[in-house]
Amino acid sequence: MKFWKLQGIGNDFIAIDGRNDSIESDNYGELAKKVCHRKFSVGADGLLVVKNSNVADVEMVYYNSDGSRASMCGNGLRCFVKFVYDNNIIKKEEFNVYTLDGIKKIKINIKDNKIDTITVNMGRGSFKSDDIPVNTKKEVFINENIQILDKKFTISSMLMGVPHTVVFVDNINMEDIHKYGPLIEKYEIFVKNTNVNFVKVIDESNILVRTWERGCGYTLGCGTGMTASVIISNYLNKVCKNVNVISEGGSIKIDLVDEETYMSGRAEKICEGILEV
Repeated sequence: MKFWKLQGIGNDFIAIDGRNDSIESDNYGELAKKVCHRKFSVGADGLLVVKNSNVADVEMVYYNSDGSRASMCGNGLRCFVKFVYDNNIIKKEEFNVYTLDGIKKIKINIKDNKIDTITVNMGRGSFKSDDIPVNTKKEVFINENIQILDKKFTISSMLMGVPHTVVFVDNINMEDIHKYGPLIEKYEIFVKNTNVNFVKVIDESNILVRTWERGCGYTLGCGTGMTASVIISNYLNKVCKNVNVISEGGSIKIDLVDEETYMSGRAEKICEGILEV
């Protein structure tokens, strides 16, 4: 099976063309667990699969490294776009991709006849507790206090394709991320668990984000998490509508325009080869 390995701000993926294989979209979980293993295979945070679509130009099927299917992945989508464009599956600079989170509008920004950056309309997301979902009687889950082991946290959550929770911190502490991240991820009120974003606001136009990602642990960057972090930060009047978001793996730009959210960033090919599966 031919594959590409790509990365977006340190979030790495294996991409394959699944348009002509015999695997149903819901049955890639075992393949993802196998090929994403960093000791016994290529290794990645997730598996991207190209499928034909009746409602968009193409469909992105995405599985986390633990074999769980996710509705959406921001960095993964940019890598997916580079894969389909550079392999001439879709050869236009504006097109639509179907995901389980709906149809995403894509714009490719070309420089020197190559992809420079990719802009994705990420939509609006949802603050509704039932959408996230959070087991609470409150309509939204913003600035709520929880106790994790010996520490109290003030958290805010939303659905941005997948559940995301934001924790504002004065300083990024990796020890705390690895200690408390997995416990917040599986905190009892989160019906389907949650991604956890530790956010340090530098100023109204710049934030630092470190994400403990549901299904694969700490990652160098999470596109939907960085998007959710800006939306929640703006909602709480901590940042403006045009924000540079910096993760350990790199940075992306998030722009809030007329209640829509646009993510712009790069995607890079690492290598290609043949998978023994």
